[in-house]
Amino acid sequence: MERLDHDGLVAQQAVSLRTPRRKASLSARALFWTMDALYGEERTLEKFRVLELVARVPYQAWENVAYVAVTHTARQTGFARRVFDRVRTARFEQDNEQWHLLILEELTADQARPWLRTRIIPQVLAFAYYQLSWFMFAARPAWSYRLNADFEDHAEHEYALLVQENPAWEHERYEGQFTADFGAFDSLADLFRQIGYDERLHKEESELLIERPRFA
Repeated sequence: MERLDHDGLVAQQAVSLRTPRRKASLSARALFWTMDALYGEERTLEKFRVLELVARVPYQAWENVAYVAVTHTARQTGFARRVFDRVRTARFEQDNEQWHLLILEELTADQARPWLRTRIIPQVLAFAYYQLSWFMFAARPAWSYRLNADFEDHAEHEYALLVQENPAWEHERYEGQFTADFGAFDSLADLFRQIGYDERLHKEESELLIERPRFA
């Protein structure tokens, strides 16, 4: 993913804050409502940890469907190559979301974690979202891409607001164990600005794919 310097990150946060949110689908609104009901409307790092746990799911579903397609079309080498290219894209985006999750896990490691609320329920949410994403992608990929675009758009805006609500983060350095993998940042504010910018790039990729056939 593209890495921006401090000035670029501040500029892109401003873009996110002034850009209207997508008109979310009913499925996306139901997911957002569920997360607010379970974890509150306040923007907390724990809530964002759960968000990142769920965010990986569509890419896992798309990769799974694509591998099934490769199995059945391997003799059609041109088509199989296009399918595999889509697998690599989904895996790359999934890996990026995984880094987000690991960083949030690290930053919330010292917080109290009731087992049901912080472990079981997030896994149930992720499982349900996976099944929905898989079904939508198998039936009509545009449905799944739209749902993911809605989710990533929501994440982009929520991260921009999270940084805005925590000005003290401008002066708090991020020196976590994942800097070699995800990047080094001068502050927690810039770390979350970068994550929010990543979410926008994921959204834009899904928006491009909405109008394309499954493995064009």
